[in-house]
Amino acid sequence: MVETVTGKDRSNGISYNELASGDAVPPPAVYLEDSPMEPGVTKVDVRRFFTQEEHDLEVERLWKRVWQMACHEDDIPNVGDTHVYDIAGLSFMIVRTSEDEVKAFPNACLHRGRQLCDNHRKGLKVIRCPFHGWSWTLDGKLKEVPCEWDFPTIATSKDEYALPNISVGHWGGFVFINPDPDCESLEDFMGDFDRHFNAPFSQRYKAAHLVKRLPCNWKVAQDAFMESYHVVGTHPELLPTFADSNSKYDVWGNYSRAISASGPPSPHIDHHDPDYNAFPDGKVFQSFCHPISGHTYRRIEENRVEVTDRNGKTGVFDMAANYIEGEMQSADPHLCDWIGGKIKAGEEDMPDSYPTDPDSPYVYRQARAAMMRDQFRPSFGDAIDKISDSDFNEAIFYNLFPNLSPWGDFNPIFYRFRPDGDNPEQSLHEVMYMVPVPEGQERPAPAKMTFLDLDDDYTEAPDFMGYLLKVFNQDALNHPMVQKGLHNHPKGEVILASYQESKLRHFYETLNKWLASDTAPKSTP
Repeated sequence: MVETVTGKDRSNGISYNELASGDAVPPPAVYLEDSPMEPGVTKVDVRRFFTQEEHDLEVERLWKRVWQMACHEDDIPNVGDTHVYDIAGLSFMIVRTSEDEVKAFPNACLHRGRQLCDNHRKGLKVIRCPFHGWSWTLDGKLKEVPCEWDFPTIATSKDEYALPNISVGHWGGFVFINPDPDCESLEDFMGDFDRHFNAPFSQRYKAAHLVKRLPCNWKVAQDAFMESYHVVGTHPELLPTFADSNSKYDVWGNYSRAISASGPPSPHIDHHDPDYNAFPDGKVFQSFCHPISGHTYRRIEENRVEVTDRNGKTGVFDMAANYIEGEMQSADPHLCDWIGGKIKAGEEDMPDSYPTDPDSPYVYRQARAAMMRDQFRPSFGDAIDKISDSDFNEAIFYNLFPNLSPWGDFNPIFYRFRPDGDNPEQSLHEVMYMVPVPEGQERPAPAKMTFLDLDDDYTEAPDFMGYLLKVFNQDALNHPMVQKGLHNHPKGEVILASYQESKLRHFYETLNKWLASDTAPKSTP
């Protein structure tokens, strides 16, 4: 690995702002803003990630008090449509009560507590408990109690038995809720988040949707998607054209941002080898030459990978990097998964699409931007030519506290992370593609959600690009190992990098305020 220390508190190589200044179509001014977190050391007690005590504290002081995305408006397009939103052990009903109004209620009957809705429903006329038949109007007013004569206090106090209203807010076509009756407005909580998006989310639709159960705490899962520091270890196939450790990190209020540039090679590698070919066979899932070790990985068949070192020694491994035969007896598990793991049908021979030049990152950037403009031209017409090269090249990923991660304008990725019920050591990773509605066309219906359990492979999800799902599979190798390792951490606390993990630092310092406060913290302008 090439030395990356420059004496300037950053890795060697071109910075994002310097790179973007040479693009044919410059980025929006907001991308060039610098708002780094104050340098410092942040440590997190490992008990945060696995104890029931910490989980219960989060339920009481975070999930019962914070603004959180519950569903998309397209999930409940018609009056009477109802969406069930679960977080930890809590459950809420999101109900469209009129064409322009949405309400939310606790998902529990006020009689004996039975959940009123056990799944998403369409076109309800009333909200009726399946247990004893108590019912409410869509706006939560008590409508009917069978044998009401047997509840003498209800006849004179029906307002007391109306379903309690939960605060509702809207942003970008999404419905947010906050169970705290004294909460600040969603607008105050989000601040100026909108100014970062030139393609409003309200003009996008849900083109793909998956939920994957993971064997780790929700924060372990979310942390894995908040920085590019892990790319050198987990995603080596990105290194030839991805400036991982030169990523730009900024924080504001209740949200943060990372911008990781495409085009320049990673500062971790020596990119001036004239004989280097990242994908020797020209196919991204069939072979890869590791730019640091020089080892070449070739797919034999699913779950079988041949690895050859610089001296010609070979070994055969399965997709988990378990040795099978040969002189070489160890291999990179993330590359064995990339080359030997499952591939979506029809993508086995996906080509390495973009030309590269180690001395000119703009060759790659211009080719990728041109391809993306062609892809979006049917939806945006010639206006697409004004969209910046950055929008088509960079990984621009935001985090809105506590658990939402929308990506930049022309990257459709949208994440949400949740605890899986009251199990602090399982979580749900939710991924959506939020795609612009083609100009002049009717808004498509939202994609159906695909649920993947612990042993399911990400590549089983329909509608998503296999490349992204393969990247998720590499991340998934880390999740259970982190969760297990935290139980045995010698120091009892994790330490976060001052800059490259500043998004994580920002998250945990914000979370600390919520968990330490008897009342929900309010945002500052």
